[in-house]
Amino acid sequence: MLVVEVSRFGGPEVLAARQVPDPVAGPGQVVVRTTAADVLLVDVMIRYGLGVDYFPIRPPYVPGNGVAGTVISAGDGVDSAWAGRAVVAHTGGSGGSGGYAEQAVVAAGDLMPVPDGLALAEAAALLHDGSTALGLLELASIKPGEWVLVTAAAGGMGVLLVQLARTAGGRVIGAARGTRKLDAVKNAGAEAAVDYSEPGWTERVRELTAGHGADVVFDGAGGRLGSAAFEVTASGGRFSAHGMSDGGFAGLDAAQAARRGITVHGIGQHAPAEFRRLATAALAEAAAGRVTPVIGQTFPLARAADAHAALEARAAVAKTLLLT
Repeated sequence: MLVVEVSRFGGPEVLAARQVPDPVAGPGQVVVRTTAADVLLVDVMIRYGLGVDYFPIRPPYVPGNGVAGTVISAGDGVDSAWAGRAVVAHTGGSGGSGGYAEQAVVAAGDLMPVPDGLALAEAAALLHDGSTALGLLELASIKPGEWVLVTAAAGGMGVLLVQLARTAGGRVIGAARGTRKLDAVKNAGAEAAVDYSEPGWTERVRELTAGHGADVVFDGAGGRLGSAAFEVTASGGRFSAHGMSDGGFAGLDAAQAARRGITVHGIGQHAPAEFRRLATAALAEAAAGRVTPVIGQTFPLARAADAHAALEARAAVAKTLLLT
């Protein structure tokens, strides 16, 4: 079978396709024939060697920790009812768990059935971004009529947050970069979209909110953009510092947050049971038509390097997937 392997830490060029023997399911495991593999920004960071303090991953390794596909074989102790099922699953620890492959070994306990009417690619797009977005939404407790600012709003998780916040009754402002991404934000249902590559974007947020600021900020950008978004958070508001596409998490002044009564949430790893609850809920929301994953671009598995290059160049809109 074909896999894509990181041969050494470095740029997209270190991703190379090669043939390896088909995997065999061990006890409590299944083999999934992959239809779509999730591509995350954390995959890019780990590939550069930026995650060595957090993830025990060293080259050579096969990246990717989420797949959607069909169960083709099972090991001892696995319920035979999984055979032939359309499933989506986390493949293990972040970054290097074998998802960039035509076949992936998955623990049977991590399998989630794909609801009827939901495409496998859509399920892959929801696995991590959907579960994280729902978790952030629960923490934010949006009240009807509150202003909600979403940065990196044209990303895979950003467009989901726009939709979910609007459904919760929020008045959503999406911040992104360039006309193509701003159009995606508007199509996702944002009341307004601002270009944070232009000077004065935070003043535009203040104008839209009549000087009040955003009651809730979902910061998917981090860095200087996230710090700027913090400045337009309303007193008594909630700030989710979960993104780092602008070069790191937002640098926030804890004393200022306390003085203004702003509650700050970071992002953490969900326990397996909580991840499963949120991912299952995200799949159900999509199957019911209440949220729609937006897949902006797909790449053949062998072109994983091009997918990573698109993320790095900020040329990707919404979700990026690898297809087999």
